[in-house]
Amino acid sequence: MTGLIAKKLGMTQLYNEKEDLIPVTVVGAGPCPIAQVKTREDHGYTALQLAFEEIPARRANKPQAGYFAKLGIKPHRLLREFRLDEQGDYEVGQVLDVGLFAVGDKVKVSGKSKGKGFAGVVKRHNFHGKNTSHGTPDQVRRGGSVGQGTTPGKVWKGKKMPGQMGNARVTVKNVSVARVDADRNLLFLKGPVPGSVNGYITIQKL
Repeated sequence: MTGLIAKKLGMTQLYNEKEDLIPVTVVGAGPCPIAQVKTREDHGYTALQLAFEEIPARRANKPQAGYFAKLGIKPHRLLREFRLDEQGDYEVGQVLDVGLFAVGDKVKVSGKSKGKGFAGVVKRHNFHGKNTSHGTPDQVRRGGSVGQGTTPGKVWKGKKMPGQMGNARVTVKNVSVARVDADRNLLFLKGPVPGSVNGYITIQKL
C-alpha cells in the first residue's frame, strides 16, 4: 500500500464534472525520497521509509545528519514508514510524488486531530444533557451515573466521561481525489481531513 507524506494547506472549493460545487482540502504531497526499503528477509515485513520536506543541513542534528549522509540524500524534516503488500522494484533515493494518484482514487488519510483541551461529555461525546426542571438546574451538562453499585463495583474501561478532547491520531478512509496538480505537488481531496493547517498527514492508496 504505497503512499506519501503531505502537509495540509487549507480548504477551498472546486466544480466537479457535474458542475457541482464541492469542498476540497488542499495538501502539499511529496516529493518523498525513499530512505529505506525493508524486506521480509531482513526485517520480517516489507515497507518503505519515506522522507519529507527538505531542510538545511544546519537544521539537522548529528544523528539525523549522519543517517541521511549514509543514505546519500539531503536531510529532511520527517520520516514515515508505509507497509507494502509486495516487495516491488523500489530503491533508496527514488523519489515518489503525486503521480502515484489519479482523479477518482480512494485514499486513506491519517493525521493528528486538533487539540481542544479538557471537554465535558456534551461536547466530547454528544450527550444531550438533562431537563432543566425537577430540581436539577445546576447539573444539566453532567454525565449522570457511571456505575452499577456493588456489582460490578467499578467503572468499566472505556466509559464515556469528561477528558482530553482531540490531539489524537485520526484516520479517515475512502477520501476521493478530486484533482491532481503535478506541477505544484498538490492534491485536492474531497471534504475535510484530520489536522490543522500546516499539520503533517499521510496519504495511502486503498
